[in-house]
Amino acid sequence: MERTESGARNGGAAPYRFGDIVVDPAAHTLLRAGVPQPVEPKAFAVLLALLQRPGELIGRDDLLDQVWGHRHVTPGVLTRVIAQLRHALDEDPQQPRYIQTRHALGYSFIGQLEDLTGAAAAAAPVEGGESPAAVVPPRAEAAVEFAPPRATVPLQATLPVWSAEKPAAPVRAKPGRWSTLGAIALLAGLAAWLLIQRHVPPPRPVAASVAVLPFVNLSGRPGDDYFAEGLAEEMRDALAGVRGLKVAASVSPAASRDAADARALGDRLGVASILSASVRREGARLRITARLTDTATGFTLWSHTYDRELSGVFDTQSDIAEEVVHALLGAIPGDSALSKRLTATRSEAAFDTYLQGMQLLRHPDQPDAADQAIARFGQALKQDRGFAKAQAGICRAESWRFQSQRSPTALDNAKAACQQAEQMDPGAPEVDQALGDLYRAAGDPERALQHYRKSAQAPGQAVNAHVGMAKVYAAQGHGELALAEFQQALKLRPEAAFIHAEIGYQQYLDGKLPLAVASYRRAVELDPKNAELWGTLGGLYVEAGNDAAAAPALEHAIAISPAADTLTNLGLLRYRHGDYAGAVVLQRQATTLTPDDFMIWSNLGMALRADPESRPAEIRKTFEEAAWRAQNYLQVKPDDARAAAELGLYRAILGNPAEARRLALRAEALGGQPADVAMLDAETFALLGDLDQARQRLLAARAAGIPEALIGGNHTFRRLGLLSPPTAAGRPAGTEPPAPHSSAGHSTGG
Repeated sequence: MERTESGARNGGAAPYRFGDIVVDPAAHTLLRAGVPQPVEPKAFAVLLALLQRPGELIGRDDLLDQVWGHRHVTPGVLTRVIAQLRHALDEDPQQPRYIQTRHALGYSFIGQLEDLTGAAAAAAPVEGGESPAAVVPPRAEAAVEFAPPRATVPLQATLPVWSAEKPAAPVRAKPGRWSTLGAIALLAGLAAWLLIQRHVPPPRPVAASVAVLPFVNLSGRPGDDYFAEGLAEEMRDALAGVRGLKVAASVSPAASRDAADARALGDRLGVASILSASVRREGARLRITARLTDTATGFTLWSHTYDRELSGVFDTQSDIAEEVVHALLGAIPGDSALSKRLTATRSEAAFDTYLQGMQLLRHPDQPDAADQAIARFGQALKQDRGFAKAQAGICRAESWRFQSQRSPTALDNAKAACQQAEQMDPGAPEVDQALGDLYRAAGDPERALQHYRKSAQAPGQAVNAHVGMAKVYAAQGHGELALAEFQQALKLRPEAAFIHAEIGYQQYLDGKLPLAVASYRRAVELDPKNAELWGTLGGLYVEAGNDAAAAPALEHAIAISPAADTLTNLGLLRYRHGDYAGAVVLQRQATTLTPDDFMIWSNLGMALRADPESRPAEIRKTFEEAAWRAQNYLQVKPDDARAAAELGLYRAILGNPAEARRLALRAEALGGQPADVAMLDAETFALLGDLDQARQRLLAARAAGIPEALIGGNHTFRRLGLLSPPTAAGRPAGTEPPAPHSSAGHSTGG
């Protein structure tokens, strides 16, 4: 029977009914006996093509061209789609009732369509009146509303930008900072952009789009979480490289809790489908159950269980990826190289070890996470000498160590690792990302930007690349450019805690302490189990003089996982409140965890000077250790203004006034981190007896945003009557130790 005239006038939106089947083109649904049947988009399009020309033979080439366009389609794609339709229609291919196959020619719809003219006429509006029911419009595409970012970044914590949401290691010194006007413009622009984002209607999802949810570990061993998470990340990165397929950025575990409501998650992420999977690893066996769900209807488009040997993990990943691409695009583009993307190594052991290293970078829950990651990547290279991604992982981890621990050796190691990775696989996105991190850490912004731009072209690395470029621009004083890159990163991953932390760190460097605190509070909301974020938030509270809030934040971080920065800041609090013995214990623990960090040695020295049980020889040796490490660091990072100011203070304590003065002036000439430099130089000049110069620096420190509580807690300033008004009479110059300094956190970035 011909399709009714009513349906034609409605643009083909009227439902088709035959037997107990109802096909609604507008709602994109197929009901059998009133029960929804899952049908992938391409299969639904083929069914509509047959229904629009009932009884006619439609050639295979015509169907392929109509549904898949002019893309090359792999053999059997149409056969698979017809098989799916027969299953949904409950039809026996040997005795078809609806779809007839004409071998080597094509297909035709042979069912009896019901005449819906009467129903359509009953619903038609009376002339001059209103329709009793509005015509159901085509389904609006789901949209995603990006959560507005809040301020972000640490003081003392650190968060690496390895990929999805990994916190970075603590780094307190960072070269350069924004110019004042540039930074203010950037912060104002970011705030305005966030406000606008609250009111921007969510974008419609692309039809061929998917979000890969974190794979669920069903092995019963929490230690296997890295394997399931790593498989999901590898799958996402591989699919992101398929032309014509939009892939959402990594979905956080918190966001994926909405997976039970596919429609809500689709709206939130702006995708038409979601891929979920469970992973069970038992001995040498691997069982993965994967499911692709349509977010418009909540129906399953495709699902399959793979029960194979563990050595078949690469083939399993490739099979899942190809099924997803087939379901959403109907064909695999010739340049997708899916299998290659999912088989960077053919060694299952090397792959497993590599995933362990990546987990340590994404979630550095242990103080020696960088060292452990380097060890895992090194083991993976022993298992496969050509594994370039593992070599790039070493480069990134060593760059992280250099920034967080101020270890010159780490920078040399990073250079060597990146050089080898580039030789193994030049142009690989992971290698370009590692090179961007290396050159940014080494103070070569142009080369860093060059590699970040290349890395940003690969969807799997785009977030980290944009964050890396933002940090480079911010360090150069290009506020507007930095803002644009941060915005790009947040658009891709609006709920990534590490991005908020990175922005907050820049706010901290610019002296916008309240904004930095707000940013880190947002970061811990997004990732409440992250010890680094809590430790950094506590460090920010220390800087702000809010000891009541700092103590619980730092203690919470230590309860999750003790880290050197967290311990040294808690030691600072003990020092402020007169518990010098307790401060010494905490600072000793911190130097044990991070022996290369000169600032922690300095804090230990300050605590020892205040503790009456300490011996003068030990005090001097501690400051000599801090000075030696600071000097070695400045040889490879000569533009670090705060490090120069720190070394100047150590020289004043050790009795070298000429060198102390020279370093103080050098730090000011470098122009970076003016608030911290002014505070440190004020103390240096005070110890040298030049109180006028000390007062000038204190005025500069206040103007740059150093809280009055922090200045008032400095024993040297109180003792010498430098506070206004003075809060305490002092002892003779040089007899009371200067106050220790909290660590400003810094994330290593992308």
